[in-house]
Amino acid sequence: MPILRELLVEEMQDLLHAETQLTKALPKMAKAAHDPAVKEGFLKHTEETKGHVERLKEAFEALGAKAKAKPCKGMMGLIEEGQKQITEGKEKEPAAADLALIAAAQKVEHYEISGYGTLRTIAEQLGEKKVAKLLAQTLAEEEKTDKLLTQASQPLLEQALNEGGEEEEEEEEEEETVGAGASGRRYSSR
Repeated sequence: MPILRELLVEEMQDLLHAETQLTKALPKMAKAAHDPAVKEGFLKHTEETKGHVERLKEAFEALGAKAKAKPCKGMMGLIEEGQKQITEGKEKEPAAADLALIAAAQKVEHYEISGYGTLRTIAEQLGEKKVAKLLAQTLAEEEKTDKLLTQASQPLLEQALNEGGEEEEEEEEEEETVGAGASGRRYSSR
């Protein structure tokens, strides 16, 4: 097997494992999300991810290679980070917790975008048009998901900024009340 073809198959095996892991991780992220749009986005991408697995299997078949997963340590680490965000999110305000989930999900998307983009290019160079087309289709879906996550974060950022601003105002009011003494008047040291 030529070296580029071997690389293509090995990296597809890596992505197959990555996508399979995601089909289990995304529903957990959806369950942890507070915002209905974020929750729905994770559930929708779970279904898309199942399609990515099937598309990869179709690409293996087109190459005459066995569709077996090779452990993807990169995705294992990213999923571990996502799990950490789920756990830590229980102690955060809802908007901040959802933003942390989105950040974890976008790291995953960027990992996949780089993987699919590279493999599409290799498939094109090898003249594997069907494989390149399958990989390009998944790449487009991953890029779309990344953009949707960015859009979903905008109202949450505003909400988190407002929540943070309200907390600062409350702290300032408490400091003013404490500084004013029991009568509510400020005392001067003159």
